[in-house]
Amino acid sequence: MTYKRILLKLSGEALMGEKQYGIDSKRLEEYAQEIKAVVDRGIEVAIVIGGGNIFRGLAGASRGMDRVQGDHMGMLATVINGLALQSACEEQGIKTRLQSAIKINEIAEPFIRRRAMRHLEKGRVVIFGGGTGNPYFTTDSAAVLRAIEVEADVILKGTRVDGIYTADPEKDKDAIKFDFISFEDVLNKGLKVMDTTAFTLSQENKLPIIVFDMNKPGNLLKVVSGESIGTTVNI
Repeated sequence: MTYKRILLKLSGEALMGEKQYGIDSKRLEEYAQEIKAVVDRGIEVAIVIGGGNIFRGLAGASRGMDRVQGDHMGMLATVINGLALQSACEEQGIKTRLQSAIKINEIAEPFIRRRAMRHLEKGRVVIFGGGTGNPYFTTDSAAVLRAIEVEADVILKGTRVDGIYTADPEKDKDAIKFDFISFEDVLNKGLKVMDTTAFTLSQENKLPIIVFDMNKPGNLLKVVSGESIGTTVNI
């Protein structure tokens, strides 16, 4: 295996499957099976999941809601998704721990870096909910922050697109895919990989990002095995 410890970033929208909102149990099961295949190879897995399938703070703010209130609602949505993913993983026989950046002690452990790393060393999948615990920060930022804190080797951003393109491949059939691109080129070309705060933090800490299609069976295992899947962003 190319990587020993990974952080998998999943969007909340990914959990919708074919639905318009909410959580698709079939998609959850598929993701859990993908994660199990990696865990069975001895890879340590941490996960950050978004909440956009339930609520997005920025969207709420655009409709007149207080941004801080909206972001707090989004943080709670990530915990709901974390609980759903935890249940799906445990049905596959995977040992998990859910840690939250906001205190919900009856539901999740508080995020404690050393405890999270110990869980990973013991082969448990650690799911991080609650974003960073602060408004105005996306779950992309939370993913990079947690990856740095637990000393992950790479961030794997699972999407419905098979990498980074010169334009949106769903809108432009002539868009060209990058197999490898530097952080600097992403910024110079104005490509959207993560929000600027998250991306800059990853760049400063020399933490590579791989963007790949999470919905294609077997792709996650192929990525951690070192196969050329998706797009790698590195220095």
